[in-house]
Amino acid sequence: MATVPWLVGCRGPQSALDPASATAAELARLWWVMSSVAGAVLLLVTGLWLYGLFRRPRQYDQRQARRVQQWLVVGGGLLLPGVTVTALLFYGVNAARGMLPVPGEDALRIAVTGHQWWWEVRYPQGVITANQLILPVGRPVDIEVASADVIHAFWVPSLGGKLDMTPGRQGRLRLHPAREGVLRGQCAEFCGTQHAHMILHVEVLPEAEFQAWLNARAEQPPVAPPAGAAGEVFAERCGLCHRVAGVSAGGRAPDLTDLASRPTLGAGVIANDAAGLRRWLREHQRLKPGNGMPDHDAVDEATLEVLAVWLEGLAP
Repeated sequence: MATVPWLVGCRGPQSALDPASATAAELARLWWVMSSVAGAVLLLVTGLWLYGLFRRPRQYDQRQARRVQQWLVVGGGLLLPGVTVTALLFYGVNAARGMLPVPGEDALRIAVTGHQWWWEVRYPQGVITANQLILPVGRPVDIEVASADVIHAFWVPSLGGKLDMTPGRQGRLRLHPAREGVLRGQCAEFCGTQHAHMILHVEVLPEAEFQAWLNARAEQPPVAPPAGAAGEVFAERCGLCHRVAGVSAGGRAPDLTDLASRPTLGAGVIANDAAGLRRWLREHQRLKPGNGMPDHDAVDEATLEVLAVWLEGLAP
């Protein structure tokens, strides 16, 4: 009974044991099978140990002692681990096949690039966003992963296994979202001081809603740059790294074209609401130390307010 409270960890937006796809469900079954086998082996070995510890001493001649030793070595040291590991290997290989792209399927292709410490997501129709991955339910999706700097790892536990993102190489992971909902992804390879703050917001929508979301971003009209001093600050500071369609072409930092529609800022560091946006503009180096954006301590409050109001309008 003491272990029951720990079972609450089996559910949640980042639980590999709360699957939202067929592949994740297979991996969850694999985990339960491996845990059950490991538990059974532990009980068997513990039972033999207790039996040997408390049994009544017996006298064995040399032949009998050698026979017992051979049975323990062959049965417990070779057959038992050999059979269980081989069976789990075949079971695991079969489960992993679901993560491989299958030719001929009408899969949606999405390119995800890992940066220190944020996610760049590119869809068809030239749609670019950051730190959020929107997927259609019931349709295979090929995630093409790459890294812009160091080794990262793409992992959405509720949708399937993780895949390393190695600089100079491209990988592909097949996902099959099976139910709607909000999930959470995480970089699963240590990539620097803000590795823990590299969160990916994942949302699975019905096909019609997904197409509407994608079309709205593809048809998003260009905006005018912020007025006055705020426009100068954006051009001299923000626009050199951030892209806003029709305003700036920076490619080193997250695309801001649909910033106002994202749930968080800083890859999950703070909520993207009125207070959160203004705090992020002023305190981003304190909220996420080491991120590539310079501080704005030299920018007056009135100019930052104009800039914040303009950023709040960046939505389809």
